[in-house]
Amino acid sequence: MANGGIIGPVQTVTEAVAEVKTTFNSSGTLTTQPGTTSLDVVVVAGGGGGGGAPSAPDHVSGGGGAGGARVVTGISVCGNSPYSITVGGGGGGASAGGQGTSGNNSIGAFPSNPITSTGGGGGGGGPPGTNSGAPGGSGGGGSSAGGGPGSCNKGSGTCGQGNPGGRGFDAAPNDLTGGGGGGASAAGTAGNPPSSGGPGGAGTDFSPYIGNVGPTSSVFAGGGGGAKRSGTQGTGGAGGGGAARTGGCGPGNGVAGTTNTGGGGGGTAAPGANAGGGGGPGIVVVKEPAIPAKAPGVWSMNSVYEFVKDDNWITRTAAIDYMVVAGGASGGENRGAGGGAGGYRASGYGPSPLQGSTQNLGLGTYSVTVGAGGAARSSGEAGADGTDSSFSTVTSTGGGGGGGNSSRNGRDGGSGGGGGWSPSSVGSGNTPPVSPPQGNNGAAGTPSQGGGGGGATAAGSGVNGGAGAPNAITGSATTYAGGGGGSITGGGTAGTGGAGGGGAGGNESSGGVASGTVNTGGGGGGTRDPGDTTSGAGGSGIVIARAPSDITFTVAPGTNSTSTTPGGCKVATFTVSGTLTIAGN
Repeated sequence: MANGGIIGPVQTVTEAVAEVKTTFNSSGTLTTQPGTTSLDVVVVAGGGGGGGAPSAPDHVSGGGGAGGARVVTGISVCGNSPYSITVGGGGGGASAGGQGTSGNNSIGAFPSNPITSTGGGGGGGGPPGTNSGAPGGSGGGGSSAGGGPGSCNKGSGTCGQGNPGGRGFDAAPNDLTGGGGGGASAAGTAGNPPSSGGPGGAGTDFSPYIGNVGPTSSVFAGGGGGAKRSGTQGTGGAGGGGAARTGGCGPGNGVAGTTNTGGGGGGTAAPGANAGGGGGPGIVVVKEPAIPAKAPGVWSMNSVYEFVKDDNWITRTAAIDYMVVAGGASGGENRGAGGGAGGYRASGYGPSPLQGSTQNLGLGTYSVTVGAGGAARSSGEAGADGTDSSFSTVTSTGGGGGGGNSSRNGRDGGSGGGGGWSPSSVGSGNTPPVSPPQGNNGAAGTPSQGGGGGGATAAGSGVNGGAGAPNAITGSATTYAGGGGGSITGGGTAGTGGAGGGGAGGNESSGGVASGTVNTGGGGGGTRDPGDTTSGAGGSGIVIARAPSDITFTVAPGTNSTSTTPGGCKVATFTVSGTLTIAGN
């Protein structure tokens, strides 16, 4: 019997699952496939409406700005779980001379990485006070000012989502021009008084991420065209932007942005009380990547033979999200500064600028290190640094100690310690440097106070500690890695600890110093003798891992814990060093 034996019980190899793509032309709910662990998402907001023109002949309007457009890849999700999708409507075109209405936001409500794209700004209209383009995902174009030679302001765009609109101009009566609305990949063009209204800015081609989807084959978020009193009207930008129109004998209203592109509406010109074109509603496209075949458990000898013969053996891996927070530093003693927070690194579920990459790990056992907080200090010493936390290839650096009476300089670390009483230097955060950064600098001290320690999302500010980072990896948001507050002379108000476990500083009269909160990585507060004779200790760190629903976590020792989110994802929380075992079905 060739290949007839078996190795243990027979278990069928799981077939590969094809890519799944879902297009939302209106708001709804995405329910992920059972095996899905990550998504690629394009989120386009509603476009802004074009400005309107009154019956007076001395006004022309600007085009509406495109809706903000974003693509985010590798968003961590749970399989077979619901996620809310909001598709923003387009803004209305203004009638009889007003500023166009801005578009509405589109939102992908993913806990690991919430995505909001901002609605496009409305185009400028005729009457004074409405002739500037509105800001938005992309900004609206300005209109003619209606008051003689000059220009009208363009609306600004949102960084990473779109571009500003173009300016409108007054010139000779027949040379009044409106600017084009901004687009996702280019700014709107200013009106050209001798010849034409400003074209709308071009949209962006998202087909490399999602293929050809929607009415314009995945080119979305073009700006609306600006109008011209007499002559050539501004064209809409590629990606659904509407063209401008003039009054007179023909139809005078601006062309609407194309539905489900986030295109801005076109402007319009007198004579006649003409309306700008409405902005096009947005669109959200979600791609669930293909799931490769896997071979869990034990296999028949025939299966083994076929996989080896074809050089196609499958190694099971798991997509693991993480949050690794190091121990916070202690504050300095006597005119002491706040300690820096422990370094903060995470792959999701927190502030978007701080998101790293999900780990793709093989099944097995991994060491986890939870860093201790820096010990409290006495006798004018600088604060003690926190110690590092680590999981897999990710290491977060302990916070830097706050400056003290005898050693005034703040120390470098994940976040830096504040400088003691001046002259002194502050401790640098993100040391050693990683990307995204793991923390911020401490604040400078003065002759009467110690500076606040840096936090995960903000540097120390004056005597106050910098704010930490909120993270919802466990299923509910908690803030970690706040900097410690600095001390102050006399009975003044000492520094507050930063949100995320930072300890408060103390004053000379009544003390009040506090340690960083345990398992937050918060920095400890600084002291001023004789109010307190020891500084606040740094808070210990924490490590949390999260996996899809088909993964099992086992932790050691028993003081660490596991849990399951409402969506079925598995969570392991480490408050002390130990091991994490990852197993699959």
